[in-house]
Amino acid sequence: MEIKKVSPSQPALKWALIGLVTSIVVTYAFQFLNVDPNSPVKYLNLLPFIAFLFLTQKEYKDLLGGYMTFGEGFLSGFLYAVFVGVLSAIFTYVYYAILSPEMIDKTLAASQSKMVEQGLSQEQIDKAMEISHKYFAVIGTVVALFGSAIMGVIIALIGAAIFKKERSPLDVPDTEYQAPDEPAV
Repeated sequence: MEIKKVSPSQPALKWALIGLVTSIVVTYAFQFLNVDPNSPVKYLNLLPFIAFLFLTQKEYKDLLGGYMTFGEGFLSGFLYAVFVGVLSAIFTYVYYAILSPEMIDKTLAASQSKMVEQGLSQEQIDKAMEISHKYFAVIGTVVALFGSAIMGVIIALIGAAIFKKERSPLDVPDTEYQAPDEPAV
């Protein structure tokens, strides 16, 4: 009898790719609709991230026969967040450095007006703008990578608590399943 091993990477990568495509569409929709880069509307992009993380955990639970430990649920959600982070970081860099470098100027102009409102001196504003313009794509890439991972940890913990359903010791599994961290029989 062969034990079937299910990997959390498969649903995580699938939903991360779907999430990346959704993020690209939303990014360009915001650009074409001329949405202010500092507008709270930009946080709408978090909704697909959260939904796809939960869908990753749900699909992994289904692949495990309807049972999933808290750790398995967290791992699948965290892998999704890491995959999205890496893919989003690559897209962010390409977007700002190659595809739409004019968005850097638009975003920095909005930031500059906020600095003026806060009462910073022109010298401080000029220095901040010089550094920001020079490293904007790199900073955006790093923020996308780590922001996704940090937010993913929090949401994966919530999702794991929601989707957790452990087998009772008296349950007889319908399928032969072995957890990823257990040695093969």
